[in-house]
Amino acid sequence: MPADAALDNALANRLAGALRSADPDRYFATLFAPAPLRPHLTALYAFNAEVARVAQSVREPMLGAIRLEWWRETAEGAARGRPRNHDVAFGLEALLKASAVQLGDLEAIIAARAFDSSADRFADFGALENYLDATSGALMRIAATILGGDPARVKEAGLAYGLTGILRSLAFHNGRHKLYLPLDLLGAISVTPEEFFHLERGEARRTAVVRQVALRARDHFLAARRGPRPGAALAAILPAALVPVYLRNLEKPRDVSIHRRQMALLSAAMKRRL
Repeated sequence: MPADAALDNALANRLAGALRSADPDRYFATLFAPAPLRPHLTALYAFNAEVARVAQSVREPMLGAIRLEWWRETAEGAARGRPRNHDVAFGLEALLKASAVQLGDLEAIIAARAFDSSADRFADFGALENYLDATSGALMRIAATILGGDPARVKEAGLAYGLTGILRSLAFHNGRHKLYLPLDLLGAISVTPEEFFHLERGEARRTAVVRQVALRARDHFLAARRGPRPGAALAAILPAALVPVYLRNLEKPRDVSIHRRQMALLSAAMKRRL
């Protein structure tokens, strides 16, 4: 890395390539940000992708905690100007030096992600949305900060995108017996977590649960759309422009095509709002 910790083109391109593979929604959203700020958004999102997939690679909470601690130490080293030999660490060093983002912002996301590897469950929607606000929402706030926008304007968009993401990943998380849906919602439908894990797409109780979460995601999306224009924070909230597209596609066997996602992002970017 150069002495000033700026992202050189080779590093920026590697991070962008990794992000496009791991998180295409956020990768394409970065393309609508001012060119000088794109590498910093890419570094942030690449960091988030690494932290988010920790739980996918471990079977024990302790192993998840160890890997999350590795990423906390990696972020801390980057903040001190002593990054580990890892592209994301170099990206974080440049991000933390060049923006108002603080180490504590990254550490808070890592701490929230401890839930992913644990056996914990959410008692109600309030607990679920607190988690989403600390993960998806926090990421949007940090991105807004990088862009010079108002972080206070992105909360509803973060919740809408987070809830929709939970629904899109139901099959995967059911397969690993990890519950992200609130227990009181399952109780209202008279289904236990273990029963829910084995419900097939189209079964009435599963459909009822999905519908309730989808309605909540839609409400947050509409609140974000009715709110103030995002201004400089536009690229930070752009992933939420995909919420209506994803919600219409939940019961279909195929995911939304990349082309359809790109068109939805472009439409929102041209309107400069969700």
